[in-house]
Amino acid sequence: MPHLIVEYSGNIEGDIALDELLDKLHACALETGVFPIGGLRVRAHRTDHYRIADKAAENGFVHVTALIGHGRPLDVQQRAGEQLFEVLTAHLESLYDRSPLALSLNIQEFHPVLNFKKNNLHERMKKRAAAGRAS
Repeated sequence: MPHLIVEYSGNIEGDIALDELLDKLHACALETGVFPIGGLRVRAHRTDHYRIADKAAENGFVHVTALIGHGRPLDVQQRAGEQLFEVLTAHLESLYDRSPLALSLNIQEFHPVLNFKKNNLHERMKKRAAAGRAS
């Protein structure tokens, strides 16, 4: 897995090209080579109730939480985080240059025992890939 959860202040929604950002983060997660496609989830949550810094109306934020499976070495996590953060900051560079904006990304590991899941997507991805090669 990872789950990439993008939270953002509602005041910047029209300036962030959200679907494009989600596509870029999805592609980047796959390009790291660390995360299997069947476990990848990328989603966004608009936040309408927030207080940022001095509470000026133009202040905005985008925060990405990357929830990942337990056990990857720290250097692998760091490299993946750096790649994802680079995509995030590059995508939002023009907004960052003209507006007060806080960008952040945090990686958290799921607990090795207290993580419950049921997923048939891995097998389905393998079947789709095999069917694509057979065509």
